Amino acid sequence: MKYAKVFHNLDDIMSRTKKQKRIPGDSCIRCGTCCLKGGPILHHEDKKIILAGHIGHQNLVTIRKGELAYNPVNEKLEPVARELIKVRGKGKDWTCCFYDDKESACKIYKYRFLECRLLKCWDTSEFISIIGKNTIIRADIINFNDPILKVIETHEKECPYNMVKNLIFILSEGKDKTENFAKLTELVRKDLTIRSYAISELGLQEAFELFIFGRPLFEVLSTHGLSVRIPPDSLPKRYSTEPEPL
Repeated sequence: MKYAKVFHNLDDIMSRTKKQKRIPGDSCIRCGTCCLKGGPILHHEDKKIILAGHIGHQNLVTIRKGELAYNPVNEKLEPVARELIKVRGKGKDWTCCFYDDKESACKIYKYRFLECRLLKCWDTSEFISIIGKNTIIRADIINFNDPILKVIETHEKECPYNMVKNLIFILSEGKDKTENFAKLTELVRKDLTIRSYAISELGLQEAFELFIFGRPLFEVLSTHGLSVRIPPDSLPKRYSTEPEPL
């Protein structure tokens, strides 16, 4: 299963680094492992980079409270305790969108975020010390009078992730499968409806959707081995393929 790689897998980073030859013990060799494992989570120290316009909101994705993510501190997949903002990956890959594969370099190195500045594969102590601390949420980097905040509030009320998580658990237990799958399908429909409203009625650019609403629920469900049938006329054109039925 592919879960949101909110945190870097430090074991992989350390392991790959140790296998490299001619590696200085205290400097970066630009192997790209940290970037390939996913972009950073944003902290309050990073707000000035976003608000100054150096990096656009279209390069971010929201991980909603309760979504599963790998925590390197206890080396487990677990629900995130609060909403997190993360740098997007490339397509369906979690490789940081700012990583230049050809040059093995960061495209925004001058404006790189806190976690990128602190992560050193030869000494991860500084990076570990800030995990889950002083992180930001969407409202921290959206104008306080922006009408999209009301839409986000509506989305959280109508498509609460806790309900999604509970229904996934119930289905995994094989209880009332038909009834609860119908509830899950309705949540997916509401999720898509609210996203479409924001784009068609409020003029939200599609590029900002993952930051404003996080990943579509039908994509989240696919990481749990679940899928729902969505009528073709209600599936936004930006999603190229219709999810397969369960």
